[in-house]
Amino acid sequence: MRRAAGSGALSLTAVLLIQLAAPAPAHADEWRDREYWLADYGITEAWKKSQGEGVKVAVIDTGIDPSHPDLAGAIAGGTDVSGAGDPSGGRGLGVNPEHGTLVATLLAGRGHAAKDSEDGEDKDEQDYKGPGNGPDGIIGVAPKAELLTVSAWIGEANPGGVPIDQQLPNAVRWAVDNGAKVINMSLGSSSTAWPESWDDAFLYAEQNDVVIVAAAGNRGVGMIQVGAPATIPGVLTVAGLDRQGKASWDSSSEGISIGVAAPAENLVGGLPEGASRYAEWSGTSAAAPLVSGVAALIRSAYPELTAAQVINRIITTAKDGGVPGRDTLYGYGIIDANAALNADVPAVAGNPLGTIEEWIRIHRRGEAPTAPAGPEPVSEALPDIPEPKVPAAAEPYTEEDPLPAVLVLGFAGLILLVGAGGSIAVLRIRRSAEASAGAVPGDLPGGEEQKLEPSRSA
Repeated sequence: MRRAAGSGALSLTAVLLIQLAAPAPAHADEWRDREYWLADYGITEAWKKSQGEGVKVAVIDTGIDPSHPDLAGAIAGGTDVSGAGDPSGGRGLGVNPEHGTLVATLLAGRGHAAKDSEDGEDKDEQDYKGPGNGPDGIIGVAPKAELLTVSAWIGEANPGGVPIDQQLPNAVRWAVDNGAKVINMSLGSSSTAWPESWDDAFLYAEQNDVVIVAAAGNRGVGMIQVGAPATIPGVLTVAGLDRQGKASWDSSSEGISIGVAAPAENLVGGLPEGASRYAEWSGTSAAAPLVSGVAALIRSAYPELTAAQVINRIITTAKDGGVPGRDTLYGYGIIDANAALNADVPAVAGNPLGTIEEWIRIHRRGEAPTAPAGPEPVSEALPDIPEPKVPAAAEPYTEEDPLPAVLVLGFAGLILLVGAGGSIAVLRIRRSAEASAGAVPGDLPGGEEQKLEPSRSA
């Protein structure tokens, strides 16, 4: 990861680990069948109640390709906040231009019907009765939600000249003003702190009842601990799970702000442009849109619920993982979309994950918390959520400058499968089973050793 060029602004640096194969067509028995999380995490059952109708979800990322066949009819608008992209947010930017389209298809992909090679007609469309536009390609968690694409420059120096401490708050404000009820941020930084310039934008989203979902980051790119914006109070932070439903070693990180965990390994998504339109990939970049999709399902099924109540439904219905109760690897537990949509969950008055408004009042303005006048009244509406159990962890890096040194896209790797008649070098992420066999953060395949540390300002 590149170091920040200066201490006064953030440097967006993306990490791209990719192997490309020959163009690979998608069929109902290929990419769609790889979406194990749809059935394993209650999403197909949740679809019986909601598919995200009437909900706009903003994807603040590198841009979404609206021409992807699985996103037909899904894009409801967009913008560019970098000054270097397409004004509609429809062109991938930076060193990871694919990232936004991958995220979008996992969140609200609609699939497609395969064309008959002889007459060009949709050969599957008449027989298909499932969600979305057809049985082929990627179906997202919320296949009837609408997407707002907000492209930002992530990676290297922004040729548009707009620094990230302006891009991110501008993106959040635009999303809120254009009707987003959920915002997905599959990116993260190497610091728990964030620029003061972000405060008002996140407060604006909070005051306008918007759910913000952020990726926890990945050890595989050096993000040992959760960094901003996933540390901002009120944000629903998503950790990553491996194929066996355990905390991922490479494709997740650790922190007390984690809210819930979702699949982050062996996922598939859509790629922009070209004939090769699909890839297998891993990381909390992929886990976050799965949770954003669940939030969209809830907001569609229960439009009267506040953002705080939507978040409360997700975390209180999550299945416990790791040590009993809340912890720094799984948060409140493992996402269960069916329970989040259908369980009887008491309403709450406030966000269980805190509020940026209160944080600003105490930490930016230096005001002491108001002491209660008497015993706090007992309310049945408050959830019974234990305090997190915090295991020993490495001390976070701190300097006088509170700004995050590096903001990165939250995915550890991107893989395209081997095409027929060709071969490629396939990048494999290590399974969490290696950790149980004695692996430590410095262990790498082949006996090499690499010390992973958060990037620091130059």
